[in-house]
Amino acid sequence: MFFSNGSSRTALIGIVGTLYLGVLSSPAKAEAPVSDLPIILAEAPVSDSPKVDGAYALEGETEQWSVHGQSTYIVQQKNNFNSPYYGQNSLLNKSEGGGGKSYTLSATAFLGARLWEGAEVYWNPEMFEGTPFNGQLVGLGGFQNGELQKGSYAPPIYYTARAFIRQTFGLGGGKEHIEGGPNQLAGNLDKNRIVLTYGKFATLDFFDQNSYSHDPRAQFQNFALFSMGAYGYAADSKGYTYGVVAEWYQDDWILKAARLAMPTIPNTAQLDYSMSQDYGNQIELTHEHELWGKPGAVRALYYQQHAFMGNYQNAINQAQQTNSTPDVTSVRKAAQSSWGYGLNIEQAINEDVGIFGRWSWNPGTTEAQTVDISRSLSGGVSIKGSSWSRPKDTVGIGYAINGISSSQISYLQQGGMAAFIGDGALSYKKEQILETFYSAKVYKELFISADYQRIANPAYNSARGPVNFFGLRAHIEM
Repeated sequence: MFFSNGSSRTALIGIVGTLYLGVLSSPAKAEAPVSDLPIILAEAPVSDSPKVDGAYALEGETEQWSVHGQSTYIVQQKNNFNSPYYGQNSLLNKSEGGGGKSYTLSATAFLGARLWEGAEVYWNPEMFEGTPFNGQLVGLGGFQNGELQKGSYAPPIYYTARAFIRQTFGLGGGKEHIEGGPNQLAGNLDKNRIVLTYGKFATLDFFDQNSYSHDPRAQFQNFALFSMGAYGYAADSKGYTYGVVAEWYQDDWILKAARLAMPTIPNTAQLDYSMSQDYGNQIELTHEHELWGKPGAVRALYYQQHAFMGNYQNAINQAQQTNSTPDVTSVRKAAQSSWGYGLNIEQAINEDVGIFGRWSWNPGTTEAQTVDISRSLSGGVSIKGSSWSRPKDTVGIGYAINGISSSQISYLQQGGMAAFIGDGALSYKKEQILETFYSAKVYKELFISADYQRIANPAYNSARGPVNFFGLRAHIEM
């Protein structure tokens, strides 16, 4: 159910009032400027290219404001996998004290309004509660639940997820009608245009989009499947950042570029809002096409990191000189650089079946700002249930292979701890992830999903695992 300028004013006031009072009446909880929780990814409620619901501009179909909402609950359990030993950053099995469940609960309001010609403003208040297995997000390269990006919080916390302004400049090329949605007002736009966005949002709101695998609230849940695993990008300890994004839409091409704030200390909450010392740059080129009459897209991404970070080889050298265990946090320096790239494809086979694939790489010489993955290859298929008379249901099957750099391998073999992984020893082998899910529409906009994941060589250690994850997800849109 969606609310727009044609919806009930009473319903709108009730929803906004409930959200507002919920935030005000919640226990005061200030976010520390430095968090001991690691930074990971963020899902994207902002569409890559806005969805077109009409071939021609329609008069009288322009929204002046809108209210949307979502809530998602995910609960997971794992098997008592093989674990001959474990370390500080290991995923624990049941006998080691890691037998409890992991769960997340989120609720988000997407509020938007038009300001002037081509200008829109959005605010997303959000609530989150949840906990990883054994209370901390460690032990895997590709984590099994994308909602765990916000850390471990119980009771729930309330905060602003996004607050940004968007300005669109038309360049002609004909008109198209854009449908309304979360952080997107219905209206008429030039097909060719430049869009500037400034404020607080998530990097993945704009980059690394994919129609079949991008939203852990509705599609694949594993980090290495709903995004490019080796894409290290700007994010605070809840997965959000601050900065500016420029987008240029020209016929079948989309060019995006951004400078975004990174944390002043890796994996903490305090961003460098000046974007002059700790920042990330990224540029992505997308080409939309038709293959055998079916839509598809190819995306190529390049990114840079410039931040206060430690180097794995420097940590190893220091440990040899001092006869100690290497510690990458002890060799952090300002103005360190890293970079990486990624390729992202999607292709519709027919109206119900689509395939996707991603490849990403970074040198892996510095500590992770997102997850501990230096190279990742993933792909899969998404199938709608039309053939069994369930057109709103979806079946997904995906597979990912993750790896890390030689310097990080040596670092872990010598007992070092990375941001998310570290068993105290390492028998290196690439991490392999299989995920399959079935999402069923049960009532209006309520979807229930069953999810299964099998992760072999967790945290790149062939001595441990495999780990089987069994999960249920409930997702509702309002």
